[in-house]
Amino acid sequence: MSESDALDRALNDSSLLAMRGRASSAQAPITATAFLPDGSACAFADGDGVLHLTKRQAGTWPDPASWRAVAVHDGPVLSLAALPEGFASGGDDQRLCLTPPAGEPVLIDKARGWVGHLAAWLPARAKGAERPLLAVARGKSVEVRDDTGRLLKTFAHASTVEGVAFDPKGKRVFAAHYGGLSVWFIHAKFDSVRPLLWKGSHLAVAVHPAGEAVVSAMQENALHGWTLPAAGNLRMAGYPAKPLSMAFSRSGRWLASSGADAIVLWPFFGGGPAGKAPKELAQLPGRLVTRVAFHPVDDIVACGYDDGTAVLAELDGERLLPICGPKAGLGPVSALAFSPDGTALAIGGESGAMAVIDLAAKG
Repeated sequence: MSESDALDRALNDSSLLAMRGRASSAQAPITATAFLPDGSACAFADGDGVLHLTKRQAGTWPDPASWRAVAVHDGPVLSLAALPEGFASGGDDQRLCLTPPAGEPVLIDKARGWVGHLAAWLPARAKGAERPLLAVARGKSVEVRDDTGRLLKTFAHASTVEGVAFDPKGKRVFAAHYGGLSVWFIHAKFDSVRPLLWKGSHLAVAVHPAGEAVVSAMQENALHGWTLPAAGNLRMAGYPAKPLSMAFSRSGRWLASSGADAIVLWPFFGGGPAGKAPKELAQLPGRLVTRVAFHPVDDIVACGYDDGTAVLAELDGERLLPICGPKAGLGPVSALAFSPDGTALAIGGESGAMAVIDLAAKG
């Protein structure tokens, strides 16, 4: 029996979604999902401008009847990020908002340009003097704000910013756009950009957890990376589709990506990924991986496919655990995230279906 046939049989027999999930449905496609930094609440954003909110109660996730649907934007929610106070969101209504898990949305700012991308940075607990940061990609600019919404810096670019990310220490912000990445030092007295150049359209960005590399997803069905601080080029090609979803493992040894009929894992150790072939997990011919997410504690990666299938895969031994199959009705998986402690997984699809899966439940 092939891996694909065995997985299909397992998906029909049982799945984590059926056994441990709390599922609901929106009236529009799910565009993003996120957990609060303390893992106490989860949000799903949809294409009608609504945030669907659920709070953990007594260590468990409640029945969807208690979930809150909060109208935040006039039009699709394009971006979502979690801060300690609540969920920051942006839309094509040009609004940047913050919605607490049990309160009403607060308008942070409204200006010209869609809020297409958001990224949050949280300081280590030992550094209490530092405040969380929020990077806001709005058209051709990137704004850096603190957790109160106060504007700290604005960085201008020659073309539309398609992705944004902080480095692990919150000292730099990376912006993806046509022609490469721009690196900005947030606390510099005088703003100056460090360009990381590579021809083509760069659509997303991921930063190594130790700050040793940065990788962008490209329009040309490839990833491109740069070593840091030397800025040596790293080419990762061969995808049949755009690898728009990327995630580094906790240790930084592996970069998982979508864009193929398997999870494509590039090694960031032993001199890799330069000159190294990628590892492939959970290969299901005829299906395309659309979203990936690494577990924050264990060497486990989650992925969702374009037919609504989703699995958990172990890096060692390649054992697969079914999350759900096509009959669950997700449609193409469009959102996927682990809680910060790894005890829950949020998943959403283009059908509007969404669920929080309790990975800590016994039995």
